[in-house]
Amino acid sequence: MKKYLVAFLTLALAVVLAACSGNDEKATNSSNESDGATEESKEIKLGATAGPYSDMLKKAIIPQLEEKGYTVELVEFSDYVQPNNALDNGDIDANLFQHTIYLETFEEQNNMDLEALITVPTAPMGFFSEKFASVEEIEDGATVAIANDPSNAARSLLTLQGQGLIEIDPEADELTASEKDVVTNNKNLVFQPVEAGSLPRQIENADLVAVPGNFALAAGLNLMDAAFLEDMNENYRNVVAVKAENKDSQLAKDLIEIVESAEYEEVIDTEFQGFSKPEWMANR
Repeated sequence: MKKYLVAFLTLALAVVLAACSGNDEKATNSSNESDGATEESKEIKLGATAGPYSDMLKKAIIPQLEEKGYTVELVEFSDYVQPNNALDNGDIDANLFQHTIYLETFEEQNNMDLEALITVPTAPMGFFSEKFASVEEIEDGATVAIANDPSNAARSLLTLQGQGLIEIDPEADELTASEKDVVTNNKNLVFQPVEAGSLPRQIENADLVAVPGNFALAAGLNLMDAAFLEDMNENYRNVVAVKAENKDSQLAKDLIEIVESAEYEEVIDTEFQGFSKPEWMANR
């Protein structure tokens, strides 16, 4: 009887130990699965409109991301709506194509929560002319073609004011200033508002043409050939954007680190001449 009792107790102990071992293994597996779920994926998608900012991703940002172990797919868009829709939907992880004002307006109008991580060097508006090589040469009564949308029109007028050609009512909102806000026009400039995308074609017709940087580059214009360039308001500089919920992610931190790097600025100086640097970069 004693022998059977010992055997029974031995068997019972083995069952208990096996059960404990199984529970420990499940706990370990569960922990590992949990750790894996919180680890960020290194396979990412970045979005940009085709052109200079897609090139900026290719030449100045993606190579450094790949050095950090990321596998990057670049998604190019042909309009200014889909990049933010794709970001909000999670189809891409970050985008680069828009300035702060556009981002804030778009997310408000479309009930999105997006976040600007950092400003980047941006193609400024260029004032091109086949007649004048500098501000000093601009004649009385010169025709000036500017964009007919409020944002680019305001930028054009502010730049002309900065060059001493006009004065805008100090009470006017800088971001929405229009021709009606021009209070001094000593050279009697004649403004010709046209659709922004057609401005490069106006260079043959108007005496001076204010071409937004993206349209200038798309038309094959060299920013360095402009009579003068826009002194950009920081709100008009383009930004790297992510969903707000991802603003503290490792990818977000890596993107900021890359844009702040000396390697990034070196590519900008070499490949993107004429681009206006944000204050944080110009002043460091």
